[in-house]
Amino acid sequence: MATIILFAPLIGALICGFGWRFIGERTGQVIATALVFLAAILSWIVFLTHDPAQTTHTVLLRWIESGSLGTEWAIRLDRLTSIMLVVVNTVSALVHLYSFGYMAHDDNWKDGESYKARFFAYLSFFTFTMLMLVTSDNLVQMFFGWEGVGVASYLLIGFYYKKPSANAAAMKAFIVNRVGDFGFALGIFGLFYLTDSIRFDDVFAAAPALAETNISFLWGEWNAANLIGVLLFIGAMGKSAQLFLHTWLPDAMEGPTPVSALIHAATMVTAGVFLVCRMSPVYEYAPQALFFITVLGACTAFVAATIGLVQNDIKRVIAYSTFSQLCYMFVAARVVVYSVAMFHLFTHAFFKAMLFLGAGSVIHATHHEQDMRNYGGLRKKIPLTFWAMMIGTLAITGVGIPLTHFGFAGFLSKDAVIESAYVGNHFAFWLLVIAAGFTSFYSWRLMFLTFFGESRAHGHGHDDHGHGHDAHGHDDHGHGHHEPHESPAVMLIPLGALALGAVFSGMVWYNSFFGEEAQVRSFFGLPAAVEHSAEGKAATEGEHATDAAPEGEAAAADGHATEATAEATTEAHAAVTGEAPQGAIYIGAENHVLHEAHLVPKWVKVSPFIAMILGFLMAFQFYIRRPDLPGKLAESQRPLYLFLLNKWYFDELYDVIFVRTSKWLGRFLWKRGDGDIIDGSINGIAMGIIPFFTRLAARAQSGYLFHYAFAMVLGIAALITWMTLSGGAH
Repeated sequence: MATIILFAPLIGALICGFGWRFIGERTGQVIATALVFLAAILSWIVFLTHDPAQTTHTVLLRWIESGSLGTEWAIRLDRLTSIMLVVVNTVSALVHLYSFGYMAHDDNWKDGESYKARFFAYLSFFTFTMLMLVTSDNLVQMFFGWEGVGVASYLLIGFYYKKPSANAAAMKAFIVNRVGDFGFALGIFGLFYLTDSIRFDDVFAAAPALAETNISFLWGEWNAANLIGVLLFIGAMGKSAQLFLHTWLPDAMEGPTPVSALIHAATMVTAGVFLVCRMSPVYEYAPQALFFITVLGACTAFVAATIGLVQNDIKRVIAYSTFSQLCYMFVAARVVVYSVAMFHLFTHAFFKAMLFLGAGSVIHATHHEQDMRNYGGLRKKIPLTFWAMMIGTLAITGVGIPLTHFGFAGFLSKDAVIESAYVGNHFAFWLLVIAAGFTSFYSWRLMFLTFFGESRAHGHGHDDHGHGHDAHGHDDHGHGHHEPHESPAVMLIPLGALALGAVFSGMVWYNSFFGEEAQVRSFFGLPAAVEHSAEGKAATEGEHATDAAPEGEAAAADGHATEATAEATTEAHAAVTGEAPQGAIYIGAENHVLHEAHLVPKWVKVSPFIAMILGFLMAFQFYIRRPDLPGKLAESQRPLYLFLLNKWYFDELYDVIFVRTSKWLGRFLWKRGDGDIIDGSINGIAMGIIPFFTRLAARAQSGYLFHYAFAMVLGIAALITWMTLSGGAH
């Protein structure tokens, strides 16, 4: 079954991409979509029926044999894989179906031009490469899928290849990701150098030894586990668009809207989170690497949320929310609650895909207008799209009943991350709460500008920061005279299906991802042993006994707790020494975060809800009650407004540091190196030195016999002199 799930999208891509000329474009689209739906249905069957305690390895073929390096192409199936199969295939199948309506008519292509089959083939190929990544059983296979995802994203972001901006965005995504991929490759090299293997089970078994090993790198000595953790995370930084390698993601909006939904919700950007969770046995022994992930993730969430406050392109606003949501996942992974990171990844896929597809429905309804300042009053014109976007907004902002397990998907998973962050790192906790407030503000800003108030279709309302661009390259806002219309059923059905996930996925699977530790362990196939539970229980009982008992008895209780803790720790270390730990993720013996996250103060539990309410009230005040306030505030705080509008000037900074410097170096080597030195030396020899000696030789050819006789006499005299001197020397 896993083999069918993996190869069904690839077969669909090949049939649709190369066979459409024989079977027809429409038939190719249907076949590609049907095969992805087949993979999605089988993925749910695997997710619901697979025994999480069993990790299966299905070897497809022997791949690389070189010295001690033996690599198989194999499918690793465990709980982590089954979660990703559901996420990738479900979202991809619905995006395929949605694309029938969204890509039906495209102004970028002339009548008679065939583009639909190519688009669906790219979507299916994108799905296959992501499945290659998540089913990998070793790091080389994962890297193959990792690079395949990069190629597919390049093809889809640059799908409108006639647009220079789309080509530039595709190149930017490809190049920025190569920077991160270089770090990932170094991490793989380091693991093979240290463990003589790239198989996950071998690497996981060697993780405790890595923590005790130092390695030389960049003229210094580093702890091997921490260094490997940082290098692998650099790869994740590129794919998941973390700070400093994030600049490609907003520009990826140049691709068609279904592409944005697939990249942001299910495939490319979640690959980095999956990598960190998959390598959890290594990261448990790399505290400094985890600290690096925490700080960078929390800062990225804050930066992205501030930029999202002032964006006007509907897709870019949702894109910046992806930054923040990914950071929640990374922070959860950093505080070593990998189940919570996967929980938010799981719920985020539903509501983020729905937000992007809903935005596509708005763009479709308004004839490819993307600037929110040209919307307004659309809730009565496109009511079904409005309610889909409303559900997505309620989910991403975290609406629910505080201190209960009832709420939209984002309410439960985001709160789980924030509660875990409070236990693991207070700095990350506060930044995430602030980011939650900002997310609420710009999400409700999107809703109010788009669906409420009066229509602004005839008024441009642009300020000096430029015009919006639609999905198809137009920057003419003259579409306002068209009456907005609801999208066809083929686009609304995927929104309805995703709405179910945005509403119920958090409540249904809350206990599996963030419930009692025994239930989480069972869900992820971890040993039912009591390493952490006994330790935490003993420590808790020891604390209670210390508080309630007399001094002597308290000391005895503390001693028993310490003894139980030491015993549990010993058992846990014994379990992971020499063999890979059991289960899809790894929870270390000293890892109490999952248990302690349920014991945080109530004000911590309600803090994200309060931040959400404050963001909502602020957006309501700015865009419903006093719509004149945003303009006044932007004018009074012009430098700050431009700073945020220009995305903290990261692109401009990189242009000065890297782009212009590279161009200057290229011009210097071209003009001075190639032009002056190489061409100059060759031209100088060919046109200067050689003609000079040629002229000298020509002058020697005078035609007079006595000149030649004199030259012969001089030669004979020189020869006799040399023979005499050399003979005398011997």
